[in-house]
Amino acid sequence: MLPSLFISHGSPMLALEPGESGPALVRLAAQLPRPKAIVIVSAHWESDELLVSANPRPRTWHDFGGFPPALYEVQYPAPGDPRLAEQVADMLNAAHLPARLDSKRPSDHGVWVPLSLMYPEADIPVVQVSLPSHQGPTQQTQVGRALASLREQGVLVIGSGSITHNLRDLDWNAGPETVEPWAKAFRDWMVAKLASNDEVALHDYRRQAPNAVRSHPSDEHLLPLYFARGAGGTFSVAHAGFTMGTLGMDIYRFD
Repeated sequence: MLPSLFISHGSPMLALEPGESGPALVRLAAQLPRPKAIVIVSAHWESDELLVSANPRPRTWHDFGGFPPALYEVQYPAPGDPRLAEQVADMLNAAHLPARLDSKRPSDHGVWVPLSLMYPEADIPVVQVSLPSHQGPTQQTQVGRALASLREQGVLVIGSGSITHNLRDLDWNAGPETVEPWAKAFRDWMVAKLASNDEVALHDYRRQAPNAVRSHPSDEHLLPLYFARGAGGTFSVAHAGFTMGTLGMDIYRFD
């Protein structure tokens, strides 16, 4: 059975400057059985309701600005899978999580940046599930649990966000060895609660975790973690690290 994954996708420049995370993603993909398809929640598709992408040919959306021209030339033409999208929507509805299909959704950079490193051939179908971020961690855990059985069908389930995400406090000159203590304290608390499977504390992280609001001024980049955890089982750290001093780049497995 495939695990579910939480991937910290960092800056869009990860696609061109993979740093330490890129090789970790390459190794992880090589260790896994080849997926028949990928179902992914990205921090960059926030929505009021649950939506499932049923676009058979989603375009590569460069949903950012101010980066080098070469980044806008990157294409990731992985196909969609409308039939799998219908199955995903049916599974969510059966779990009393109302969902409907979106036939026009493109692939945002939370999708194509990590996948371009893991599966550069872009030949594995990808279905994206939206993120109703106003519903918080509990709903994402429920969404993950509703889709957990996809892993038995050869589908790789991924939450794509960041373990810390405060863009105002980035140090663009910091090397990978530089980590702000407040960001590390938050990451370490999350890892400890994931390892002990303390769901109550995890769902209440904004009150209980040290430096929670500083680490996540808004929580859309952490919520995909709850999706991945809900879909999976035993927690382990596949990669740990920071970039720009405060941006956590951890990758977690839930086997």
